[in-house]
Amino acid sequence: MDCKYFGECGACRVYEYGYDGQLHKKLELNKERFQAYFNKNIEVFESPDAHYRSRSEFKIWHEGDEIFYAMNQLKHKGVVLIEECPQVNEHIMQLMPKLLEEIKEFKIDFKLFGADFLSSSSGEIVVSLLYHRQLDAKWQESAGMIAEKLGIYIIGRARKQKLIIGQDYITETLHIAKEKYKFHYIENSFTQPNPRVNEQMITWALNMFTNIEGDLLELYCGAGNFTIPFAKNFRKVLATEISKSSINAAKMNMQLNSVSNIEFVRMSVEEFRDALDGVREFRRMQSIDIATYNINSIFVDPPRSGMDEDSCRFSARYDNILYISCNPETLERDLGILTQTHEVVSMALFDQFPYTHHLEMGVKLVRKVN
Repeated sequence: MDCKYFGECGACRVYEYGYDGQLHKKLELNKERFQAYFNKNIEVFESPDAHYRSRSEFKIWHEGDEIFYAMNQLKHKGVVLIEECPQVNEHIMQLMPKLLEEIKEFKIDFKLFGADFLSSSSGEIVVSLLYHRQLDAKWQESAGMIAEKLGIYIIGRARKQKLIIGQDYITETLHIAKEKYKFHYIENSFTQPNPRVNEQMITWALNMFTNIEGDLLELYCGAGNFTIPFAKNFRKVLATEISKSSINAAKMNMQLNSVSNIEFVRMSVEEFRDALDGVREFRRMQSIDIATYNINSIFVDPPRSGMDEDSCRFSARYDNILYISCNPETLERDLGILTQTHEVVSMALFDQFPYTHHLEMGVKLVRKVN
């Protein structure tokens, strides 16, 4: 990726050695990190070198009557003003200068401090414009004209205010194992930022769950990114997530893909464990007959903090554990618990975040045979 802001812009924190060299360093670091748990080959899944991000956030910087996109400086306080960002997909890249011109033309830049982009692979885009002022009917009229002219959706956000021009979501199509899956991605909700690597992650996870009997339990299911493709490999899937908006999106995505063998329930891991063990009763579980499930596999995709010890012990009840981690440090900690009862049989590295130190890891564990 060629970027004239390398070394200045904090969006890319690693820019030496080129993409291949950086990926090699990530692999070697994690081979060493996980040597105690897995000493075979770690599968590596590369990212496109440029235009790999389908969502991105930019500051809006004011200098006199002019406005610019800006990012934090890499090495010190302050910002770097940018005209383009080769991280973002081609649709966002092409939109960025046009949007700035229209914002200035329609004079809706007063107290505008941020612009967040969310794009599908086909070019459907929602832009969230963030303000330090309340938005009025005049803003709404102007934003509506900009949205129509540019063929996008616009969300105006201010304190306790959200104005929607068109709609607040895009529809992404993922190609996984020769099948197409559609997902509604909602503005201001978590989505995987790198769709091509996301497709590889889901495909790898599906391959790890082939020829496995029984039903699946998923923790931290989000909006069903993995859950919905998993449904074809299992008789039944029970998936939990604490976020109400994510659960609602997951149910919508299930309908979008004509899938009917998933039960989504809004519960934390702790609540679900208590419900399963009969410690507490929850109204949210009343429609689910847990006795009809034969769960012997679990999938977890926790936040950067990983899982706590109780959640690891709970996961270890099941014969097959598949763990996707966005933080190798907390994954290493959790494997210290999980490998007391299970062994690592496969491991993968997914380079979701080129030109940074971040990455995602996939681990499959199976119960040890005594």
